[in-house]
Amino acid sequence: MSTLNAQDASLTSRGMMAVMCAQFFSAFGDNALLFATLALLKSQLYPDWSQPVMQMLFVAAYILLAPFVGQLADSFAKGRVMMFANSLKLLGALLICFGFNPFAGYTLVGIGAAAYSPAKYGILTELTSGEKLVKANGMMESSTIAAILLGSLSGGVLADWSLLAALVVCAITYAIAVAANLFIPSLPAARAGQNWRLGAMLNRFFHACATLWHNAETRFSLLGTSLFWGAGVTLRFLLVLWVPVALGISDNKTPTTLNAMVAIGIVIGAGAAAKLVTLDTVRRCMPAGVLIGVMVVIFSMQHSLASAYLLLMVTGALGGFFVVPLNALLQARGKASVGAGNAIAVQNFGENIAMLVMLGLYTLAVKAGAPAVTTGISFGALFALAIAVLWVWRPKAAAR
Repeated sequence: MSTLNAQDASLTSRGMMAVMCAQFFSAFGDNALLFATLALLKSQLYPDWSQPVMQMLFVAAYILLAPFVGQLADSFAKGRVMMFANSLKLLGALLICFGFNPFAGYTLVGIGAAAYSPAKYGILTELTSGEKLVKANGMMESSTIAAILLGSLSGGVLADWSLLAALVVCAITYAIAVAANLFIPSLPAARAGQNWRLGAMLNRFFHACATLWHNAETRFSLLGTSLFWGAGVTLRFLLVLWVPVALGISDNKTPTTLNAMVAIGIVIGAGAAAKLVTLDTVRRCMPAGVLIGVMVVIFSMQHSLASAYLLLMVTGALGGFFVVPLNALLQARGKASVGAGNAIAVQNFGENIAMLVMLGLYTLAVKAGAPAVTTGISFGALFALAIAVLWVWRPKAAAR
């Protein structure tokens, strides 16, 4: 890896482009593997409730490793941490390819993803600065969502054709991500020489949690992003059960195509946020958060594929506009207090607890036989209410 001048803040620098490329292929693999593995579970006649359970194992890796991965990202060059994490994802995908237990392989991918996330977001604060950080986050989200779009489509379409082909493609994309990490500039460790004793690491992590929670702006960001991503992952699984009930379609491609519409919308919303929102005007994103829940309620009552496409694209656009400014706010404030890697690790901890709780409630609803349409309406209404409460309780310090 080459060395980068720390003052280089260009959004088109070699380092930034290498990060975006690595992120695209890593996220492509994540999303293709999810739908390929869901198709594998269906083909092996696992019960419907096992699908969110598989994702819960993935999420549990984030929660259990949260006290350690932030320090990992800040103690080494973040590009090298990203390469190590993508290698773990590659190994997990290969395990599934070779017929090992899909829950075990997908959990290993979750471990890689947990290690990857603080490094990929933390490196943005080292490659750029100031108001460009919001734009860099917009680029990151756009790269991620483009990968979600293509990865989801590829996973579903290939799984309908050949499960093995779908799984092999996932492994290849992770291998490309590992190779792309080689071109990320070697930056000095943000916080080298930290204590690696278990007790000290746990104390440091929970101190970082307390520091960010007691700051009005970072608490506001943590709550908003946790609600958003908890809802987002639940919506993915809801679509898998909603499509056969509402549209009468039972293939693997349609749910992935609908997820792709959300992805397209998020790209649009992220671009709008980069142009219209700064760190000082984060409050502008809150109405979009409330409207996400409203759109999910309206969507759940549809019986037309065309209207479902349109509503999910609008929902995605609102989501992109909502979450990008909150991410940038946390990164900027977190870097100044606990370190960017630790701030993202705390964010992942909160987001994945929200995912685990929402997926758990969704799993219980599925096991209890709740209708998919009713579940969707209830889910959207509760999300809109939660964001509205967060908006009303927004601290004055975060309402600039």
